[in-house]
Amino acid sequence: MKGNYNIQQVSDVTGLSKQVIRKWEERYQLIEPERMDNGYRLYQDQDISTLLRVKRLSEEGYTIKQAALLLEKEREAEQAGNQTIPVPVVEEWNDYVFKLLEYGANCEELELNRTLHQAHQNLGLDLFLSSVVLPYLREVGTRWEKKQWDEYQEAVSSMVVRDFLVQIRRNYPYREDAPLVLGACVPGEYHEVPLHILLLQFMVRGWKSFMIGSSPAPGSIEALVDRLKPKFVLLSASTSVPLKEHPETLVNLNEFAKKHPKVKFFAGGSGMETYLKTNHLDSIHFAPDLNAIIQESL
Repeated sequence: MKGNYNIQQVSDVTGLSKQVIRKWEERYQLIEPERMDNGYRLYQDQDISTLLRVKRLSEEGYTIKQAALLLEKEREAEQAGNQTIPVPVVEEWNDYVFKLLEYGANCEELELNRTLHQAHQNLGLDLFLSSVVLPYLREVGTRWEKKQWDEYQEAVSSMVVRDFLVQIRRNYPYREDAPLVLGACVPGEYHEVPLHILLLQFMVRGWKSFMIGSSPAPGSIEALVDRLKPKFVLLSASTSVPLKEHPETLVNLNEFAKKHPKVKFFAGGSGMETYLKTNHLDSIHFAPDLNAIIQESL
C-alpha cells in the first residue's frame, strides 16, 4: 500500500486541491515528487505526510512560508542530532488512513469496507481502533465542519465504519460470566459510532457489551439497567442539541443513578462536556475516553 500516489489521490487523501499541491511544491519546495516520462508527478508517503503537517500548521495560524521554514529547521536539527527544535505535534497517519480518506472522498463503499477489513485483520482490534478508526473519523469530522467534504461524503464514511464496527461487536467472543457494560446515546442523539468504539475497547479487555442504540425512548435506559444489571453505563452526547431539546433527560438519569450505587454511570462526548460547564451531575461522571473511565472506576 506504500507510495506511488498520483496527484488526484494525494488531493483525496490530504483534502488539498491539486492547484494548492502544485503551488506548495513549486513556490515553497515542500516536496519533490518524482516525474515520470510523461510528465506526471508520482508522490510517496513522506510527501503526503509533509503536506498534511503543513496543512495542520496553517490551520493553527502559521503561514505556509513559516510552516515550510519550521519543517526545514526540524530536518536540519534531526540531521545534526539536535532534537530541541519545538515543532508542534501533528498526528501521524498510517497507510490505511490514507486509503480510507481517498476512498471516502470518492464515496467508494466497497473499497472502504475492503480497507477496513485489511486493517482489522493485520493490526488486531485494539490497534485498529486507535490507529485507524479514530484518526479517520476525526479527519472526516474536520473536513465536514470545514466544508471540505459534503454531507454525502461524511455520511457514507460514517455509515461504512459504523456498520463494520457493529459486525465486529456482534461476532466478538466473550465469556458469559464477564462483566457487562451498557452503552446508550441520550434521547435525541443519533451519533452512535463513538459508543461502538468504546464498547469494543471494553470487549478487548474481557467485558461483554450491550448497545441500546441511537436516540432511545425516554425511560428505556432506566428499564434496561434494571433488567440487565450492568456494572457500567456509558451515556453519549456528541452534540448539545439533544440536551437542550430534552433538558429533563440527564436530571432524571442522575436521580436514577443515585438510587443504583452499584452501577457506575459515565457520560462522554462534546455535547456532554458543554452541558457540564453550566450543569452539575453528582452521580454521573464525565469521562472523555476509556482511560478516564478506568481511572474513575478505581
